[in-house]
Amino acid sequence: MDVGDKRIGMALSDPSLFLASPLEFIRRKQLKLDVDRILKVVDEWDVKKIVVGLPLSMNGEVSAQTTRVQLFLEILRESSPVRVEDWDERLSTWEAEHMLREAGRKPSRDRGRSDSAAAAVILQRYLDKMRSKC
Repeated sequence: MDVGDKRIGMALSDPSLFLASPLEFIRRKQLKLDVDRILKVVDEWDVKKIVVGLPLSMNGEVSAQTTRVQLFLEILRESSPVRVEDWDERLSTWEAEHMLREAGRKPSRDRGRSDSAAAAVILQRYLDKMRSKC
């Protein structure tokens, strides 16, 4: 997931854990409602693990946004029936928007699509790293 102040982009992997694809996005309303929607997706798609992008600054330090996402992670972990991991998301939005532009899309016109694409970038990086450890 790519957790922002206005939206949460979501992505799923294929069953073989090889390829991440954008899923949907949630317009942020209230923390409890946001978490409930995520847990509904977890149930609907039989998700085994949640990976949430952690927005560190470019030099790897914690920012105000990092702190907000860490609070969100804490609440999600308390509510989730599956494991929740955080993963460095640096440059994921830039990469996602670059890919959308290459596909002829305008990221500025559909921020939700951009957020879900960023979630797919985060998840793909996670999957690639897990595969490289094997």
